[in-house]
Amino acid sequence: MNPRIDQLHRYPFERLRDLLADITPADLPPISLGVGEPRHPAPKVFLEALTGALEDFARYPSTAGSPFLREASAAWLTRRFQLPGIDAERQVIPCAGTREALFSIAQAVVGRKANPVVLMPNPFYQIYEGAALWAGATPYLVPATEASGFLPDYAAVPPEVLARTELLYVCSPGNPTGRVAPADYLERLIALADAYDFVLASDECYAEIYPDEAHPPLGLLQVAAALGRADYRRCLVFHSLSKRSNLPGARCGFVAGDADVIAAYLRLRTYTGCAVPPPIQQAAVAAWNDETHVRANRDAYRAKFRAVTGILGPHLPITQPDAGFYLWLTVPGGGEAFSRMLFERCNITALPGAYLSRTVDGVCPGRDFVRVALVDQLPRCIEAAERIRGVL
Repeated sequence: MNPRIDQLHRYPFERLRDLLADITPADLPPISLGVGEPRHPAPKVFLEALTGALEDFARYPSTAGSPFLREASAAWLTRRFQLPGIDAERQVIPCAGTREALFSIAQAVVGRKANPVVLMPNPFYQIYEGAALWAGATPYLVPATEASGFLPDYAAVPPEVLARTELLYVCSPGNPTGRVAPADYLERLIALADAYDFVLASDECYAEIYPDEAHPPLGLLQVAAALGRADYRRCLVFHSLSKRSNLPGARCGFVAGDADVIAAYLRLRTYTGCAVPPPIQQAAVAAWNDETHVRANRDAYRAKFRAVTGILGPHLPITQPDAGFYLWLTVPGGGEAFSRMLFERCNITALPGAYLSRTVDGVCPGRDFVRVALVDQLPRCIEAAERIRGVL
């Protein structure tokens, strides 16, 4: 077997199952706040388009995706982030959800430098770490703590590490913190990528879930365009229908940005075979072209945040996230102990922050936190909050 398999850490939810294995939960209906899987209905516009395209399952999908899907993705990206334009032929590739693309992009861009490094936040989405390890690079985790405004300070990374860096994962809105990177922060990252010749991979899959309709989160390409970089040199963004449109099972998203990187990445993808099935591509066009269901989705999340923070706010320190559907809660006794207590006394599962972090220099930035995913329907989220309040 490839020895790199042994380097891959166990996934957070495997660790959570082990943490709770010896506990008999409270005799209450179970509520999961652990997995970030949207529980809102799939949009009718997608389902109707999918039903009309079922015969296309008889065809092989193109790795590059249909022209219609690339054009719909490019048009949405242009509208949403006020871009001067995106070349649908050269600057966009559909992907089977952002997870596989965030993993495989490291295999495409890592390998030019000796002893390569991949930079990422800590806490983080574990795919970033696994992608770096599988590409033969060293993951270099930079703390994103309350003291740093939940944004990692990449400028503080030693120059000798930056010189070996080939890829930097940006997560904005952040998972699990919900922090949105402002324009000046992203500008500094672009300058750093230029100075040290590496690629920025911006995971923006939570960008369509935000509290204020007048202030949607910025995107990396948006900031690059404002700097006059219409070629989006060294910049890639990753978007998905999973969170935006409540379609995690559709496995459909796209990567967009630097045409040179996209061209090389497409060559790799023709070998890996991660193409989106033709009926899903057809239905995805309808989803990217419709904003009504997305606004309704945001309204539903706003209602849940209002209700849950109103119930728990007097008992726990709550920082409202800039975007996304997670609460990143500091909890008494640390995340693992709190998660066990919730399961035992409330039959609620929540993910310890330590399972989304690594200990670096003796410090685990997620140790005192739990991540609460407000993905279920409003009544269930309210019931969960009331159970937790009763325990507190």
